[in-house]
Amino acid sequence: MEMKATAFTKQGEVGVLQYQDIAIPTLDTDEILVKVQSCAVNYLDIHARRDRPEIKQKLEETNEPHILGSDIAGEIADISGTHPHLTIGQRALLAPCIPCGVCSDCISGYENLCDAQQLLGFQTDGGYAEYVKAPAKNAIPIADTLSYPEASALPIAYLTAWHMLITRAQLRAGEDILILGAGGSVGSAGLQIAKLVGARIFATASTNEKLVRAIEHGADFTINYADVDFSETILEETNGRGVDVVLEHVGTATWEKSIESLAKNGRLVSCGVTTGNIGEINIRKMYQKQLTIMGSALGTTAELRTLVRLAEQGKLVPIIDRTLPLDQASEAHQLLESRKNFGKVCLIP
Repeated sequence: MEMKATAFTKQGEVGVLQYQDIAIPTLDTDEILVKVQSCAVNYLDIHARRDRPEIKQKLEETNEPHILGSDIAGEIADISGTHPHLTIGQRALLAPCIPCGVCSDCISGYENLCDAQQLLGFQTDGGYAEYVKAPAKNAIPIADTLSYPEASALPIAYLTAWHMLITRAQLRAGEDILILGAGGSVGSAGLQIAKLVGARIFATASTNEKLVRAIEHGADFTINYADVDFSETILEETNGRGVDVVLEHVGTATWEKSIESLAKNGRLVSCGVTTGNIGEINIRKMYQKQLTIMGSALGTTAELRTLVRLAEQGKLVPIIDRTLPLDQASEAHQLLESRKNFGKVCLIP
C-alpha cells in the first residue's frame, strides 16, 4: 500500500521537495505506525534538505527518497510487539530522539548525549507523510485538550528551549534574560518558558511586527537588532549591569555581543550556529565577570513529558504561526528561510 509524502532524492534548493506516492512503512518488532495529523517544520529540515552529510549518506546508501520531519503528532494506527500502555487509535506525540539505550549516557538518563542517537526525519524517514513508523517507546500519549499542531510544536523547539533555560542555565524567577531571535521556533518557545518561570525578558527580532508579537507572548522589553546594537541597549536598560542569562542560537554574528550583554555571574547557553560556528571571547573579561558559557542540545524524554503536561494544563500554549497542507512543504521551508514566521509552521497531511 502507498501513502502521500513530500520527499526528495537529491539535496538542494526548495525545488527538490516533491509531493509523491511512497510505500507505507513496514513495522519491525517493537515499532508503531502513526497516522500523522501534524508535523512541525524545523530549520534543521532546511539544513538536511540543503547539505547535511548524514542525509547525503542515507540517500546514497538506500537510493530511496528521504522524508523529513522530526516533530510528529498523530494517531497510533498499528503496533508491533506487546505494549499494554499503547492502543490503536490513541492520540500520541513522538519523542524525536532514538538513543542506543545501552551506553552510559542513556543508562544515566541523558539520552540527548548519546553518541549513537538518531533523529526521526534525519537518520530515519519522518513525518512529512501520511504515516510514519517509530520505536514504540517513543510514543507519548496526549490528552484531547492538546491539538495536534500544538503537540507537534513541542519536541524540537520547546524541548530545546526547556533544556537550555531550565536544565542547563537554571533560570530563576526575578532574573533578567535576553532571548535572541524571539520570532523563531526556539526563541518564541523560550519566551513562554521564561515567562512561566517569572523572569524579566528582553527579546530581539528584526521587524517591529515580530517585536509586537513578542510582547504579546511575554517579552517585557524588545529590541530591533536591525536598527541598534542590542548589547549596548541591554546595558543601558539595566544600568550597566547586563542580564543573568542569554539564550543564544545565532552563532558568529551575535556571539561577542551576547557575551557583552551578560552581568557578573551571567550564563550564556547556546544551541545553534545559524550564522557560523566560530566565535571569539575575551578570556580576561570572562573570568573577571565569572561568566559561564555552556552548550545545549535537544533534551530528554522525561523533559518532553513535563512539557506535554504543562501544555495539557494550559500553562504553556505552543505558538503556531500557521498550518499548511503537506503538499505545500516547499512554502513552509521558504517561510522559515525568509524568517517570516513567528512560532511554528506545521504541515497537515
